[in-house]
Amino acid sequence: MDQNDLTYSGAAVQSQMIQSGAITARQLVEATLARIEHVNPLINAYRVVFADAALAEADTIDAAGADSSQPMRGVPVAIKDDTDVLGERTAWGSLATDPNPVGQDADVVARLREAGAIIIGKTNVPELTVWPFTETLAFGATRNPWNIDYAAGGSSGGSGAAAAAGLCGVAHGSDGAGSVRIPAAFNGLFGLKTQRERISLGPNNFDGWNGMTVYGPLSRTVADAALFLDATADGAPEGGYLAALSAPVQPMRIAIALKPPPGSLTKLGAEQRAAIDDTAAALRELGHDVFEQEIDYPLAAFVSTVARYLRSVTDDAGALPHPERLERRTKNMAKLGGLISDRRLAQARAAEPRIATQINAIFEKADAVLMPGTAGAPFKIGQLHGRGALWTLNAAASRVPWYGVWNAIGQAASSVPAGFDSNGLPLSVQFGAAPGDELTLLRLAAQLELVRPWAQARPPLGGASK
Repeated sequence: MDQNDLTYSGAAVQSQMIQSGAITARQLVEATLARIEHVNPLINAYRVVFADAALAEADTIDAAGADSSQPMRGVPVAIKDDTDVLGERTAWGSLATDPNPVGQDADVVARLREAGAIIIGKTNVPELTVWPFTETLAFGATRNPWNIDYAAGGSSGGSGAAAAAGLCGVAHGSDGAGSVRIPAAFNGLFGLKTQRERISLGPNNFDGWNGMTVYGPLSRTVADAALFLDATADGAPEGGYLAALSAPVQPMRIAIALKPPPGSLTKLGAEQRAAIDDTAAALRELGHDVFEQEIDYPLAAFVSTVARYLRSVTDDAGALPHPERLERRTKNMAKLGGLISDRRLAQARAAEPRIATQINAIFEKADAVLMPGTAGAPFKIGQLHGRGALWTLNAAASRVPWYGVWNAIGQAASSVPAGFDSNGLPLSVQFGAAPGDELTLLRLAAQLELVRPWAQARPPLGGASK
C-alpha cells in the first residue's frame, strides 16, 4: 500500500493495520504529515498541525505494542477549531478570541486520546462558526478538494476538507445548524449529527447555540464514523456501533420528505432532486419500503431555529475578550441576534417539545426519513465576500434549509454521498431518525455504501472534474 492509499484508507482500516502490525503508528503519522505538507497549502484545511507532538505520540504507541482496548490506536484525527486541545488556543476562526493556549482537553478530545487516537491538528472554521462556508480574514479561505474554486462548506469546513483529501483518518466536527452535514455534503463524505448529549460537550458542558450544538464525525467511510462514536459516545449499543454494522438489516419503512420547513425560501436544484430519486431507487433495490410522506413541520420549527441561532451569535460575540477585532459582518450578525430578547429566546426553547412531537409523527409511519441535503452546489470562493450580514444570511439559509430543524429538536441526522453533479462536485442526501437512533442512520448508510461505494473516489485537488 503506497502512502496515498494509506492516508485515504480511513480510521477503521488504519487502526486494524496498526493493531495487526502491518504498519506502525509512526509510518501512518509520517504519511499523513507528508500529505498535509503537500495538500494543505492548496486547500487550507488546517489552522495548525501538531507534527512533532503527533510523531512523539506515535513512537510511544509503537513502543507499547498492540492494545485491543484502544480502538483508534495510532489513528490521526483532526479536531475542529471550536473545541479545546490542551496546549493550543481555540481560535474560532477569529482574532477576537483568547490567544492563550487552553489548559485542558475537551472531553471529546480526551476520549479520543484514551482510545489511542493521535490529534494531528486543528481545522479551520468561519468566524464564530456562523456560516456554511469557511472564509475568514484571520485565517483565509478553506477550499473544496474536489474543485478549489469552491468552498468546503462550514462551519466544520476545515474538517470536511481534511477528511476528503486524506489528511486524517477521521475528522471531528460540531453541528449547531448543519455544520457537520453541510461540509460532509459538499466534500463527498459521510457526516453524522449525533443525538443531543450523545457526545459530551464537557468539561464545562456549554450550552452551545442554545442547546442546538452537538459533536459528530466527518468520514470517508461509515465504519470510520462508527469507530469515532465507539471512542467518544455515551449509550452505545451492546458491542459498539462498529460491530453493530455487521448485523443483518431488516427492511425498513423510509419516507421521502422534500418540503423544507415553512419560512424557508429555497428551490431544490434538479441534480440535488435527482440524487434523492437515485437514493430512493437504491433503497428499494435493497428491499426497503420507500414512499413519499412529507413531514408536518410547524412554523415554530423555523422560528425556534433562527431565534436560537441568531441569539447565540450575539452571546458568543459578547463573551469575547476582544470583540472589536471581529469582522464587520460578524459584528452585524451579533446586532441582528441582539433583537432576540431573553423572553423571545425562552419561548423559542420552550417550544421544542411541541415542535418535536409534531415532527416525530412521521415516525409512526416510517423508520427513517430521506430528505434533501443542500439545495445546490457550494458557494464559490469569495462569492459572498463583502456582502452584508442580512444578505449573507439569506443566501446561506436558502442553500441549506433542511438541516437546522434537527438541531432544534436535538435528534440525529446524517449526510450520505450520492454521486457527483455535472461539474464534478459531490452530491448528497440527508436522513433523519427518531430520537436516539443513530444506529439506523449508520446501518442505512452502510448498506448504501456497499451498493454504490463512494470512498474509492478521490478529489483531484485542482480542476473542475473528478
